[in-house]
Amino acid sequence: MTGAPRRPRLVVLVSGSGTNLQAVIDACARGDLAAEVVAVVSNVASAYALERARSAGIPTVVLPHGGRTRADYDRELADVVAGHQPDLVVLAGWMRILTDAFLARHPTINLHPARPGAFPGVGAIEAAYEAWRRGEIEAGGVMVHHVPDEGVDNGPVIVWEPVPFHAGDTLDAFTQRVHQVEHRLLVSAIAQVLALETRRPSPPPNPVPLSGR
Repeated sequence: MTGAPRRPRLVVLVSGSGTNLQAVIDACARGDLAAEVVAVVSNVASAYALERARSAGIPTVVLPHGGRTRADYDRELADVVAGHQPDLVVLAGWMRILTDAFLARHPTINLHPARPGAFPGVGAIEAAYEAWRRGEIEAGGVMVHHVPDEGVDNGPVIVWEPVPFHAGDTLDAFTQRVHQVEHRLLVSAIAQVLALETRRPSPPPNPVPLSGR
């Protein structure tokens, strides 16, 4: 009798409160996302996301920067993540730019609370809100994208969704709507990436060399 099929393994990198991590954990628990969070790694020891992971029985790792070069840090981070054998690494509020020392080893996606090409880096929600108040835009957005290199929030987009502003919006009200979209869109993007991976054909077996004549 065969066992249950192996569920894709996720490692989530976090630096903050972890509401998006919680959305992924909950989706896995409900069966809405056919995957398993096998580890949560943070560069911030006080990040509340670590408590969310521990409450769900998920192993956690704290890896502070400690004055190392970015490449040295990322090599150690890549080793730590590799120990959990992930199929996909998810950046959910990870506040460091990863180098090729990490990205060359692990397929990675990132969540960013802005439209593609708009407001890269930290403070994107606040920047969009101020742009709306100046009459420059009518909507913010949320996107999930691949992270192929060290570019900031500019990798190939997996999925994105606009978040319109409402008349009389406050920053808090807009931020709450952005977070609601983030939670849903991140789960959707993970499912899309994992589905694509499972549809890829397996490489052909190595041909048997013919005997010499």
